[in-house]
Amino acid sequence: MDLLQALLIAIVEGLTEYLPISSTAHMIFTSAAFGIQEDDFVKLFQTAIQFGAILAVVVLYWKKFFDFTKINFFVKLACAVMPALVLGYIFDDYIDAVLGNPIPIAIVLILGGFVLLFIDNYFKNPKILKEEDITIKKGVTIGFWQCLAMMPGTSRSAASIIGGMQQGLSREVAAEFSFFLAVPTMLAVTTYSILLKTYEQTGLKGYELLMEGERLKLFFIGNVVAFIVSILAIKVFIGAIKKYGFKPWGYYRIIVGSFLLIYFIYFK
Repeated sequence: MDLLQALLIAIVEGLTEYLPISSTAHMIFTSAAFGIQEDDFVKLFQTAIQFGAILAVVVLYWKKFFDFTKINFFVKLACAVMPALVLGYIFDDYIDAVLGNPIPIAIVLILGGFVLLFIDNYFKNPKILKEEDITIKKGVTIGFWQCLAMMPGTSRSAASIIGGMQQGLSREVAAEFSFFLAVPTMLAVTTYSILLKTYEQTGLKGYELLMEGERLKLFFIGNVVAFIVSILAIKVFIGAIKKYGFKPWGYYRIIVGSFLLIYFIYFK
């Protein structure tokens, strides 16, 4: 992976991480389209640059994350992230196996699009209009919904937002809680991918991969780019769902997923 390819993947990550369109699917398809070799470092890079996206949420919502007087907010997030941590560790090898096959990912992208077309009509009367009213029980339930995103192509954002709306949250509150929940979730995934995970092709840990050549520089630049782009994407997304709901994202998923499905079946 060279610098230009790293920048491209980082931009895609920043644009798609918090949108309900699956950042994993977009990074995989971008790598395939631009001939980026899917080696251990690329897999690590696609996961580890989520750290930049994490920082974007912390910066935008710094009053939430640095108000230590409201301990319930942190307890809520800690409880809500537990399902993803446990199930993610158990199914890590299965997830890696699916990541190598873009066809089921494209299919899931399409199916998720149809769900988003109707989600606004299905949950019309939200009862929770601010984060403080989300109970720990509801937070944990949303955390289980988030686990649906272990199937690449689902979208962690889409799964947790739908889970939030199913629990009575308004569109905006569900989206923001999805952002908050992403911080401990992606921090855990990034930490695991760098410090603990042994990669199959090389037999190296993530930090060992980063120390080779100029990879650490690519990692740093990628995170900076993902951070900047994520801030813009979050601001645009919140404004868009207030005005248009989730239907445009549903159409987007169906169109892109269909194109990619045709491409990988007939031309790849």
